[in-house]
Amino acid sequence: MIRHYECAGKCHRGKAVRMDSGMNIREARAEDAEKLLSIYSHYVQCTAVSFETSVPTISEFEKRIRKTKEKYPYLVCTLNDEIVGYAYAGEYSVREAYAWTATASIYVDRNHHRMGIGSLLYTALEEKLKSQGIVNLLAGVAYIQEEDEYLTHESCRFHLHMGYTQVAHMKGIGKKFDRWYDLLWMQKKL
Repeated sequence: MIRHYECAGKCHRGKAVRMDSGMNIREARAEDAEKLLSIYSHYVQCTAVSFETSVPTISEFEKRIRKTKEKYPYLVCTLNDEIVGYAYAGEYSVREAYAWTATASIYVDRNHHRMGIGSLLYTALEEKLKSQGIVNLLAGVAYIQEEDEYLTHESCRFHLHMGYTQVAHMKGIGKKFDRWYDLLWMQKKL
């Protein structure tokens, strides 16, 4: 079954409040797929944060969770038992020499930005990856020189705040909403 999710228009900016109490980090489960997809669908349909242009089905999302968890952590953050964000790692390359490098992705519910959820998720993800022997963590961050209604510089600022450095800037690599967007590669040594 394909679910359709409505855009609420412009990205919700959220409150500039940090609330760690009541938040918990746990492993994602396949049955979390519907809630995670409801978070992700906003980024697909309403933003250029994700270069994916069609919202996956719940079944496809469940498969993605299972596939990721075969080798890498896939974490969710709950606030009072409600899922408010998730982060996961993935393979950078199939080449054996890259076995100590992974990629990271994070999505926070648009109504829960600036509450410390992203920091909690990334900190937990990095700890799990370090325990697996991962040394390099990469994140692909969509970017545009001047912010527009589909993309701000929040993701770039977040990654810099979390200790990442920009190591590459690929210009005009993704087209969404009839606009060309750049991709920054950010790297953090664990």
